[in-house]
Amino acid sequence: MAEIVLRGMTWDHARGYDPMVATAAEWARSHPGVRIEWERRSLQAFADRPIREMAETYDLMVIDHPHVGEVAREGNLLALDGRGREAELVALAAQSVGLSHPSYAFGGRQWALAIDAATPVASFRPDLLDSAPRRWDEVMALARAGRVAVPLIPINALMTVFGLARNLGYPVAEDPAHLMAPDHAAEVLDRLAELAAQVDPRCLTLDPIGVYEWMGREPQAPAYCPWAYGYTNYSRDGYCPFPLVFADAPGFGDNGPRGTVLGGTGIAVSAFTRHPEEAVAYAFWIAGEECQKGLYFVSGGQPGNAAAWEDEGCNAACRNFFRNTRATLETAWLRPRYDGYMDLQDRAGTLVHRFLKGEADRAATVAALDRAYRESRR
Repeated sequence: MAEIVLRGMTWDHARGYDPMVATAAEWARSHPGVRIEWERRSLQAFADRPIREMAETYDLMVIDHPHVGEVAREGNLLALDGRGREAELVALAAQSVGLSHPSYAFGGRQWALAIDAATPVASFRPDLLDSAPRRWDEVMALARAGRVAVPLIPINALMTVFGLARNLGYPVAEDPAHLMAPDHAAEVLDRLAELAAQVDPRCLTLDPIGVYEWMGREPQAPAYCPWAYGYTNYSRDGYCPFPLVFADAPGFGDNGPRGTVLGGTGIAVSAFTRHPEEAVAYAFWIAGEECQKGLYFVSGGQPGNAAAWEDEGCNAACRNFFRNTRATLETAWLRPRYDGYMDLQDRAGTLVHRFLKGEADRAATVAALDRAYRESRR
């Protein structure tokens, strides 16, 4: 019998790649005749490549949930419901961390399975700071003392804008005419600009990994980051010289934690695969409880299954990352997923970034954000 080879695409970080390689090796051992080859590309290149292009090349893909509106229209992925695995889907839904599992459901179908859960959370260097602030005014006091970093490349600046708005209870992308009410958008932009003015300008060039590399590897580094997509890797012994402790995100007044923008990834199967049963079986296995709290976590992954988040061994291995940030995940906001949203995300991030660099004023930025939003919905 000829060997079945499945090709997969994921993103280039220990968290995104290492667990896929480890689980593929284990799958090959337990399923003779099936081999899974994972490839990787940079996080930005991964996000920019159209799903259809990947689906025509790969059998398995690790995807972000905002793509599912596009996927549902174009039919590039295999729906994972209706394949005789309904009991497993029910179990995975019950084991979802926050909205991780339903974030991949759209148009009445399930397009991927959550294997990784993330949202912007706080982190600090325990050798430089005793505990994480819980309120905006405490964050600003630390920032004015030069002790704060925050990732402010376009996509992360935009996610922080959305997160601050949702923390304040302001609607985002609910009115067809406005991304946010103009006065709400102005307030949130001013708040973020206030913080950006107090941190090292290099933050404008950093994503969460860049901030964690700075905090985790340089002796003289910021003590605290209030909002960045969490990475358990940086809280594990041996990964970096100065392991970080993660904590729930702060909020305005007593509003924290709530409203940060759900991230994470899911595993999807191409609609064009020649081996759907084998690909689907692997996808369900890697998303399941035993793999998630076992091999997936041990090999560097950040599970999306609550069984891992509640596991004592997993928590002990990463300074209680899961226990310390669970409340933030459970109250995270689900981004819009309509077909066209990804264009808005690209354009809006650039607009916020230009504002933070002083290249556009607030009124022009608010108007441009609304325009980009309306055009994305067409």
